[in-house]
Amino acid sequence: MINQVTLVGRLTRDPELKHTTEGTAVSQITLAVTRHFRNQNGEVEADFIQCTLWRRAAENTCQYCRKGALVGITGKLQTRNYDNKEGKRVYVTEVGAETVRFLSSKPQPQPHDVVAEPKKEEVTIGV
Repeated sequence: MINQVTLVGRLTRDPELKHTTEGTAVSQITLAVTRHFRNQNGEVEADFIQCTLWRRAAENTCQYCRKGALVGITGKLQTRNYDNKEGKRVYVTEVGAETVRFLSSKPQPQPHDVVAEPKKEEVTIGV
């Protein structure tokens, strides 16, 4: 059996880092992947694909990528289900990422971003 997915797309929002109860880093992102054809109105459509990143891949993506970043992901298609608050079963299909590649350059700070300088402390040691 083969279960392999390769995607190249743009992040739809800034990734957020979370941790499981065991302390494992995880991030769920959505990639906008454009289709290779136009619809009847001449517009390019996109598919929005949920991906789950684990451990260092999650940490690095959250640290270095922002909304709109071009990302390449390889992984496996997986399905899970749960019962929502109304007791209805909900099925989720997503890509479990195995590798993540950053395909756009690191975002540059914008003029409105405030970058705090680290505080320098003077320490006096008694002789």
